[in-house]
Amino acid sequence: MKFNYYGFKAIYVHEMNRFLRTVAQSLLSPVISTSLYFVVFGSVIGGYIQKIDGVSYGSYIVPGLLMLTLLTQSISNTSFGIFFPKFNGTINEILAAPISTLETVLAFVGAGATKTLIVGAVIYFTATFFADVTVKYPLLMIFLLVLVSFTFALFGFLIGVVSKDFEQMSIIPSLVITPMVFLGGSLYSLDMLPPFWQTISYFNPVVYLIDSLRFSFYGISDFNIWISIGSMMSFLVICVMSVAKLLKKGYNIKA
Repeated sequence: MKFNYYGFKAIYVHEMNRFLRTVAQSLLSPVISTSLYFVVFGSVIGGYIQKIDGVSYGSYIVPGLLMLTLLTQSISNTSFGIFFPKFNGTINEILAAPISTLETVLAFVGAGATKTLIVGAVIYFTATFFADVTVKYPLLMIFLLVLVSFTFALFGFLIGVVSKDFEQMSIIPSLVITPMVFLGGSLYSLDMLPPFWQTISYFNPVVYLIDSLRFSFYGISDFNIWISIGSMMSFLVICVMSVAKLLKKGYNIKA
């Protein structure tokens, strides 16, 4: 089957144009939030914390804040991207167009991941004003950023498909993902926790994502990096299978 490039491009460009129309809000909000984190945690609290594994506290929290942005932005961008056409009824135009399910998913997920990577790049640039940021393994960092962005953009697409209203769509990002990031060692080292809470943290999958990204920055890690990559690839496969199954049935779309 021939790939419908023009159909893919139409959805992708439309989603990117929506991002550009609100670029000030899309970029300004994460930048302000990140700056506040550095002012409160990096400058104020960081002054009372010794270096962690030879890295200053302000630099240590950069990968965690970057991962927080990647996860929340990739999910929200794509979930809203597919939910809004369902909400206003324009999803029927996509369903009637000569474009396959694969091309539709790739367009929405690709646009969501692209927007996330743009915001991530801005956050990284902002972090350089507050901390000494070095990247020891740049190719690994880029690979992880792209993998996380596309995987959770696909997860966001899945959330947008199963959600029936805006409240349902915001439950997982706000009540699940954000707490998991904050409790996943984004602003502290697991060694600072009591043994019991360290054990509990090992069951948080976000811990391994932040740890692998921190390894690409400073070469320090609490776990084998292949654990993180393997878990991300497994989650990606689960998301692909789930989306394929739901779209094949037309769940919450063709009703």
